[in-house]
Amino acid sequence: MGSFGTVCICSRGVLDFLHISLSTWRRNMVKIKGLLIILIFALLMGCDKSPVREEAKVDRSLPVGKIAGNQFAGIRYPFKISAPPHWKVTTEIPDFMEELGYGRDGLKSSQLFLFNPLTHSNLQIDFQPAGRHVKFSQAMIEALTSMMTEGTISEFKEDYGKDLQVETDPTEPISLKGVQYAAKKYVTFPLNGVKREQGWIYAFTEPYQIFILYVILEKEGTNDREDIKKILDSFEVIEKK
Repeated sequence: MGSFGTVCICSRGVLDFLHISLSTWRRNMVKIKGLLIILIFALLMGCDKSPVREEAKVDRSLPVGKIAGNQFAGIRYPFKISAPPHWKVTTEIPDFMEELGYGRDGLKSSQLFLFNPLTHSNLQIDFQPAGRHVKFSQAMIEALTSMMTEGTISEFKEDYGKDLQVETDPTEPISLKGVQYAAKKYVTFPLNGVKREQGWIYAFTEPYQIFILYVILEKEGTNDREDIKKILDSFEVIEKK
């Protein structure tokens, strides 16, 4: 009990980090069990009271960014991204997102949505300032990304039935332009005759955490998986001048 208390006291920075990152995931897809695993992991990561970065200041009075056709350039956060011509790019929450299992409160935290209006395959992006005391690494990012899996699968089985057949793929590092560390994980399962891929990317580049959530709904005559790959290839964090 004493050692756990000590960890809690000297892990203020980790807890600041968790307050942002865990709430983002919780509001979007993950139940309590998966979050507890991450909390335990983070609390055991060690203690360092010294700040490792200045507090990131975000001017929320600024617009999220500018959309020109299917090109987006961030203003509030320094990133850009583009989508194929038959996709839509918007800062507004698409009407169908809640039908896919996302909570509206969670969706409000995402700055940008890209989606195929015919299939409803989609990708959303959420930037959040990182805690001042947290030291990130690729290993840490991959571990936290992996730990979302059990809670995500539990949530899907709660929503769609315990017999839902869910397949998982290994967590893997992913290269995103201008990003220091990033990892990707996804699960697939059939639902109402449609194969669904649900994926998440967790990333960090000073001084931001980046959450990218996507859904691919496979339908005949479409290639949304390739479209998502092109979208991610276009994503870039721009260094502020």
